[in-house]
Amino acid sequence: MAGGWWAKAQAAGMLLALLGWISSCVTTFVPLWKNLNLDLNELEVWNMGLWQVCITQEEGVVECQAHGSFLALPPELRISRLLMCLSNGLGLLGCLLAALGLEGWRTCEDKPGRKRQLLLGGGVALGMAGITTLVPVSWVAYITVLDFWDETVPDIVPRWEFGEATFLGWFAGAFLAAGGLLLACSAGSTRTASPPGPACRQAPAARGLAGGRHLQPKNADLVI
Repeated sequence: MAGGWWAKAQAAGMLLALLGWISSCVTTFVPLWKNLNLDLNELEVWNMGLWQVCITQEEGVVECQAHGSFLALPPELRISRLLMCLSNGLGLLGCLLAALGLEGWRTCEDKPGRKRQLLLGGGVALGMAGITTLVPVSWVAYITVLDFWDETVPDIVPRWEFGEATFLGWFAGAFLAAGGLLLACSAGSTRTASPPGPACRQAPAARGLAGGRHLQPKNADLVI
């Protein structure tokens, strides 16, 4: 029963890790980190991401323009771009390592210790990927809240608000962290270590030789 539970935990951890990694990649590249609705022109919606700014018009026309310079970006966007790319790499590495350490794979079956190491390493990498996703998303959200409630800015000036990528990033980080935790905890399961195979039985002749008894043919005393 315990082995079946650990197998289900590994499957659930891999599913959460894959969903989190895909969501993190989408969060990295979509220009939906911030939204801005202009009061003077309600037919346009501005969307900002880590890589570009897009303007969506009422007719459905979307115009996007990449950020001019990396150094010209605000600090939270510069650091977030680096951390999200790091998160994507760690998530991919963690999924690959954890997949090789799953019970269903025949890889390293003769080395149960190696499978536990792969599973544990994959879980740790996925946990770090979750942290490096939650930190930049939360930082950008915090700066957005500060700017929105800044009393020094006149009320007539439009304010940036949370975009859809912010919520997607929070879910992605939570999925990566939860998946990595499940996989790391399942690394200590007893089913990960394959039971030792049965001892090899020696042939009767081999046992006789090992015991010091030399077998001779029945007609050994015949003289040809």
